[in-house]
Amino acid sequence: MLSQLERAKYQKKIIRLFKPTIDSRYSTESVVSHNGKRWISHNVEKGEDILKQIARAEVIAVDEAFMIPGCAEVLIELYKEGKSIYVSSLQLSSKGLVFEEVAKMMPWATKIEICPAVCYCGEDAYYTVPLTQNREPIGVGGSDNYEPRCKEHTHFLTIEKDLTSE
Repeated sequence: MLSQLERAKYQKKIIRLFKPTIDSRYSTESVVSHNGKRWISHNVEKGEDILKQIARAEVIAVDEAFMIPGCAEVLIELYKEGKSIYVSSLQLSSKGLVFEEVAKMMPWATKIEICPAVCYCGEDAYYTVPLTQNREPIGVGGSDNYEPRCKEHTHFLTIEKDLTSE
């Protein structure tokens, strides 16, 4: 997403980037990629907070959208108003459940780019597994709390496969 924002900046677009207040992994005032790229952002707790901070923005970007309740409705309305919307988010929880905000936004997407991580076996990792016994539906954490996994090494997919083979 940060690369797309760089492109929009080059096009002289007015950009606002938002991230969930609860996500303070690398920075509280910037979105920071795993390789260290940074982009100044605005913290929000819920979707309606985005509306209070968009000013004249033409491009609205949201990092970790699954962590922001109500952001789907707000982003869909802004899209209908002609804003360009960029979203970076996990689609599934580590238990294999679809995040509500993502499910609401997906039908409106005009382009979806899935960017996998790398599983410990070297394959593309589209899923995550918790490394701790976190019971929260949304847990903030980096490589210390979650690990990317491919289909073969994802627990909730393996259990389902095991149950259906009986």
